[in-house]
Amino acid sequence: MNSETHSAPLPASSLATTSATTPAASPLTSPLAPPTKLVIATRESRLALWQAEHVQAALQKLYPGCQVSLLGMTTRGDQIQDRTLAKVGGKGLFVKELETALEQGRADLAVHSLKDVPMTLPEGFTLAAVMQREDPRDALVSSLYASLDALPPGSVVGTSSLRREAMVRARYPHLHVAPLRGNLDTRLAKLDRGDYAAIILAAAGLQRLGLAARIRARLDIADSLPAAGQGALGIETRADRADLLQWLAPLADRDTALATAAERAVSLALGGSCTVPLAAYGSWDGAQLRLQSSIATPDGVRTLRADACAAVVDLNQARQLGHQVAQTLIDQGALGIVQELSDAQAASVDPTTPTDPDYRADSL
Repeated sequence: MNSETHSAPLPASSLATTSATTPAASPLTSPLAPPTKLVIATRESRLALWQAEHVQAALQKLYPGCQVSLLGMTTRGDQIQDRTLAKVGGKGLFVKELETALEQGRADLAVHSLKDVPMTLPEGFTLAAVMQREDPRDALVSSLYASLDALPPGSVVGTSSLRREAMVRARYPHLHVAPLRGNLDTRLAKLDRGDYAAIILAAAGLQRLGLAARIRARLDIADSLPAAGQGALGIETRADRADLLQWLAPLADRDTALATAAERAVSLALGGSCTVPLAAYGSWDGAQLRLQSSIATPDGVRTLRADACAAVVDLNQARQLGHQVAQTLIDQGALGIVQELSDAQAASVDPTTPTDPDYRADSL
């Protein structure tokens, strides 16, 4: 796996990502006084709380005189446990309530796993900072088997991701893939009671919760290309909060922000959602950003791949690289796959679940 370098953050205004119609607040021309009070909106799962507390600790270290508190809430994505995300509105179900708290002024910022953040933010919001990435790889967790290669025919592998499902079906057609929902602890409990022979999770989440010992194998990038933004944390604010852009700037990691911007540009160009097994991963080799991407049918029968490198120093160049890679996939027929999956999803969507466009989907 290519290594990533970590250099000084770019100015806040050059890393903030807004909705297509909302301009980011103009950066303040003079230094602000340190904040005295900040509220972080967060889901109440153990992993979400870890992420929020991680940002809370970083802010308290930066601003010792600031009172940083958490506003915990349950999202619709947390409430729906018996259906796949692709059928009930997508990963955007996990961020809508947090954005409402920001809009109403009950919270100043929200912390997300970046892969859960919609490719286009709703009007009035911005991605103010992307923090340094944790391990982006997928991880195999099993009580009995040390690798996917070791699983006997017919073994059940659990995953919540169509991207991972497509990978398993393509490389291991003798295995059975089954849906896996719930928070991290729930998923591990289902494995431990024997519902699955193995499950595939993001390595970053296990590592953050001190559960790295549960990982039997970290899947090689070449075998299981990560989702756009996987392993990175994004901090969302209202777009009109120029003060927050300045206060949060020290938390941003330049290389992670640029790599994930390129990844997300691929996903945006292909309508990245829970219905599309799409992967995109950027890695650094000096000043060169290498961007790899793939899109597949869920059965793994057909997989398209693209790979490109470019010198990247700002968000515009990162997105241009993403557009280049997306166009390579489109030239191979990617939009046909997207349309087929979109039609299939429309035919199976749960009519009792709101399809409000604010519940935007993201890649898993």
